[in-house]
Amino acid sequence: MPELVERIDVDAPPERVWAVLTDWERQGDWMLATDVRTVGGPAQRLHGRLAARTGLPLPGGRHVGILDTMIITKWEPPRLVEVQHTGRLIRGPGIFEIEPRGERSTFVWTERLYLPYGYLGELGWLLIRPFARFGIRRSLKRFAAVAARG
Repeated sequence: MPELVERIDVDAPPERVWAVLTDWERQGDWMLATDVRTVGGPAQRLHGRLAARTGLPLPGGRHVGILDTMIITKWEPPRLVEVQHTGRLIRGPGIFEIEPRGERSTFVWTERLYLPYGYLGELGWLLIRPFARFGIRRSLKRFAAVAARG
């Protein structure tokens, strides 16, 4: 199972980092080319549901592209939230960890992917991985700036 792990130091306490991270509908402020919405009510809880779309921007802030559906499988504020990606293409756990560093924090983003289509999926991952890593790193830099501003 392929895994991506990226981390960034954030000039904000864990509680603020948590608040920015779990403000799902505002993730588009920092997550590259993505908009997120909750499904079936608030998702700041265990079993909350999310739908994200990553791709080209449309007027109004939405995107056209890959749909990523998720369910929250671990909820441990202000330290850990884990989602299970349940879509056709994107499947597997996404783990967001916040490590306290006094008045600062380290945010760790891990994606573990179950690749579809056997060897074809593995080949696709080899081609897509550099872009995925770039997108996560860029998003983390934006996240750190948003969280530091409050």
